[in-house]
Amino acid sequence: MNTRSVWHTPGHTGRYRERVFAARERLAADHADLRGAQQRVLTDLVGFNASTRFGRRHGLGRVLTVDDFREAVPVRDYADHADLIERTAAGERNLLSADAPAVYFTSSGSTGAHKKVPVTPRFMRTTFMPFYLAAWAPLIEHFPDVLERPDAVLNLKHDPLSAPPTTGDGRPHVGASQVDFGARFGEPLAAEPGTGAPWAALPVATEPGDHLERAYLRLRLAVQSDLRALIGINPAMVAAVPYQLNLWWPRIVKEVRDGTLGGLPHRAPDPGRAAELEHLAEYFGTVRPAQVWPRLRAIFCWTTGVASLYLPALREEFGPGVTVLPAPVAASEGPVGVALDRHASAGSLVASASVYEFVPADQDLSPDSATLLPHELEAGRDYHVVFSHVGGLYRYAVGDVVRVVDTSGGVPRLEYAGRGGRSDAAGERLRDAEVVRALHSALACGGLALRNVACRVEPAAAAAEPGPAHYVFAIAPRTPWHQAETVRFAAALDRGLAEQSAGYAGARAAGRLAAPSVRLLDAEAFDRDWHEAVGAGVRPTQVKDRLFRQDDALWERLTRVPLA
Repeated sequence: MNTRSVWHTPGHTGRYRERVFAARERLAADHADLRGAQQRVLTDLVGFNASTRFGRRHGLGRVLTVDDFREAVPVRDYADHADLIERTAAGERNLLSADAPAVYFTSSGSTGAHKKVPVTPRFMRTTFMPFYLAAWAPLIEHFPDVLERPDAVLNLKHDPLSAPPTTGDGRPHVGASQVDFGARFGEPLAAEPGTGAPWAALPVATEPGDHLERAYLRLRLAVQSDLRALIGINPAMVAAVPYQLNLWWPRIVKEVRDGTLGGLPHRAPDPGRAAELEHLAEYFGTVRPAQVWPRLRAIFCWTTGVASLYLPALREEFGPGVTVLPAPVAASEGPVGVALDRHASAGSLVASASVYEFVPADQDLSPDSATLLPHELEAGRDYHVVFSHVGGLYRYAVGDVVRVVDTSGGVPRLEYAGRGGRSDAAGERLRDAEVVRALHSALACGGLALRNVACRVEPAAAAAEPGPAHYVFAIAPRTPWHQAETVRFAAALDRGLAEQSAGYAGARAAGRLAAPSVRLLDAEAFDRDWHEAVGAGVRPTQVKDRLFRQDDALWERLTRVPLA
């Protein structure tokens, strides 16, 4: 049974609700004994995989404690795992995990290279599925009408493939959002909200790489439904919706009136709904999602990082009463935290999923980095994430930084703070999280808001006047900024960066960096840039907000139309 038909079977909604709430209760129960839960994960991990090539090489059969594990295995990244992953994908077995992968998740890292993340049935059962199901609990608990009809949710990330690419061993190599968990892992109750909607499996054919046409077709269908929630995970996808509605509005209205989809006959013409949509454009000028779907109440996406700068204003596009619920703190390689309540940004550590270790974010990661365990973390501090799970990743530095918001019942609640890499032109060693916090403070100083932001280091040689390098911030303002406001903002940003980063303060004091400058872009600059990336064939889920953009061609693409 495919994902869409599952949602149409009698009693499915009730069973789904029970399964989701049971998963949340299971995760919450693990929090009663955090250290015990982590020890059980370690014992299962090393016991199951001790006889693998990796297990024999590192003596996992002798590992009893986390200290033993630290002694046996260095901190590793994807490159360190890559050889055994590639050999597994070519058909060798028992290298990293005793379980053969059923699928490989694809993930584009900071280099843009596509990883192959092996996903085994045991990983799905013990690590992924409980966390994945529990993630939906706040949405369906507090907004129960999202389950009243299959078409109540527009799920932007769901994009199944009929003929997915495969690795050498014949397994699919796809994004997590392209996997039918029911068909692949026998988990029909894993079909998430919105996957039973008419647009979940498009009734007209599209080219495999034509992601923009599929996005159009989903919107065209959704304007005839009474949406209650929108699922994006990647907030850049959510931010694109208002732009897309206006970009495609004439085509959408015409197809609703004619009853076509992608130019082909689809259903009965709906001149009444077309007239309503036309009236919105005539009356308001710019069409907003809140006008198209006046009863939409919830958005589910990441709420931290760069998105925290623009989501408060973006939310108003969808309606003043809309709640934004945080998607889990996770990567393709595995989960870290999941919100079990309506906290605006943070999720509780998924204690039963992986063995978790952390390194203070101000330190560089190395194979012998000293690590902290979950109960040793401090609220208000940033950490690199290192995890190990039964799927075959060992002391894996995922490349993300999380911030500990607080603890709940002795368990840390974490929010995504940014990538772990640094921008370091003159010893400033800036991280995403530091720049985002400085931007927040600078915006607050002037009562300003933005639609999105990116930055890069402008080398000294490229400056109009001789002098040190400096940061350029490309900003699409939410509303027009006056010149004096822009000057004050740049000064406040300079102060904020110095407060956040001792390296930046030192580089500025020593004259190795000049003061930052601001380049104002038009309101739709980031929307166009996102569309160009997707139009070039990159899946929408992978076109994420990127704060640091040092690539000359990508910077030119973003900034070529300055604010008039």
